[in-house]
Amino acid sequence: MFTFERIDPVAEAQELINFMTAQPWPYHVNPHPTAEDIREAIEAGAYRDDENDSYWILHRTLGRVGFVRLEDLEDPTPLFDLRLAEEHRGKGFGKDLLLSITIWLFENNPQFARFEGQTREDNLPMRKTFVRAGWVKEAHYREAWPVAGGGAVASVAYAILRRDWETGVTTPVPWDDDPQ
Repeated sequence: MFTFERIDPVAEAQELINFMTAQPWPYHVNPHPTAEDIREAIEAGAYRDDENDSYWILHRTLGRVGFVRLEDLEDPTPLFDLRLAEEHRGKGFGKDLLLSITIWLFENNPQFARFEGQTREDNLPMRKTFVRAGWVKEAHYREAWPVAGGGAVASVAYAILRRDWETGVTTPVPWDDDPQ
């Protein structure tokens, strides 16, 4: 259902600027990036360098529906920044999209043993998507996500292990192992 087309952030700078500034990103640290914010990020390598790589998300019938950036690519556990265009939100794409990203990452990057994502505690659609796609909640960082114009909210981390993805068997988190 979804494929990924690598972005050349320099050649496609205006397309990237248009996409990132055309709609709000209510669950991101900067919900209203400016053209200058995006230009600066492009120049800093935030969309492509040794640690980051970016892709347009293509739907088989709808065309370009979003953007995903893979982050921390020199670490054994990359993260992602997912942005679905406003007109495509709430249409039930989440689980299939996250499964597609997971499959693509693990099939094309044998060095990665885990794949991680974080979202705000109040982003219930994304949190449900993680669970439905077989990801496991691993952390709840209290007051760790800055919110423009308000107090910080919790950041909630989910991950999937390569072996869980390969076998379909979820490795549980040992929540009850605190020393007494």
